[in-house]
Amino acid sequence: MNENKSAISQANSYLEIGEFWDNHDVTDYWEQTKPVNFEVDIQSESRYCAIEPTLVTKISKIAWQKGVSMETLVNIWLQEKLAHEI
Repeated sequence: MNENKSAISQANSYLEIGEFWDNHDVTDYWEQTKPVNFEVDIQSESRYCAIEPTLVTKISKIAWQKGVSMETLVNIWLQEKLAHEI
């Protein structure tokens, strides 16, 4: 981790930075901030898989109940299954 990444929190890791900002408000440190310019280049790739219509209906209902998109729910389930298998 670069030494100047977290001057305000004085954290030594990204986990510590996250914990710091979970418990502090940036408005309390506003005088210590400075404007920055940066670019975000998100490269994502999508693959499509056919899902049986009856499964889509069930997945859609569960996703709605959980307040997430169907795509998010399916990805979470796949990640959990892969973690279990590996």
